[in-house]
Amino acid sequence: MTLSPLDSPAARLALPAFLIAYFLLAFALRSWWVWRRTGINPLVLPKSDDAAGYVARGFRLCILASALIAAAVAAGPAGTRLLGIIDAVPTALVPLGWALLVGALGLIVLAQAQMGAAWRIGIDTERRTSLVTHGLFGWSRNPIFLGMRLILVGLVLLVPAAATLALLAAAEVLIQVQVRLEEAHLSALHGERYAAYRARVARWFGRRPLSRRVAS
Repeated sequence: MTLSPLDSPAARLALPAFLIAYFLLAFALRSWWVWRRTGINPLVLPKSDDAAGYVARGFRLCILASALIAAAVAAGPAGTRLLGIIDAVPTALVPLGWALLVGALGLIVLAQAQMGAAWRIGIDTERRTSLVTHGLFGWSRNPIFLGMRLILVGLVLLVPAAATLALLAAAEVLIQVQVRLEEAHLSALHGERYAAYRARVARWFGRRPLSRRVAS
């Protein structure tokens, strides 16, 4: 049995509404909070011609693509056809898709709260930020990026289309590169403390037994 999450006007508006809430909660409001508390602009996506600048441009394009996908979904059948919609979604996958979206947003917001004023969008090479290892960061070195990946998977489950699959693939490559750039930065910044943390906590999820704690 199949069920399209885009069948009714209410359903077509629910997904764009979620994406708006996601960008407000995970980016705009958190950026404002850090700025108000510290006077520092947490948006540090460079426009340079190196790997960091390449990833920054890619993330901006992914945000634009997400906005266009949301607009196409809200426009109804004519808009979704432009996305290269594949087919209706198996009934069981619709609640799973929504569970991933909502749960991942909660994961991101909680991880950002635990980072506090150390949170940045990008790599802050001008200021020394603290190394956060408590809470969710005791189980994942990158819970915010993990949440972003889960949201993209949830989006594909709800809107299986060429556009959403392309966004998932592009964002996955960018996230994997960004994570490794951040690992190099944190290693240079925090030295042995970060090496010990890296040996203890997995990149995405999990804590290693003492006998298996090696850097990944």
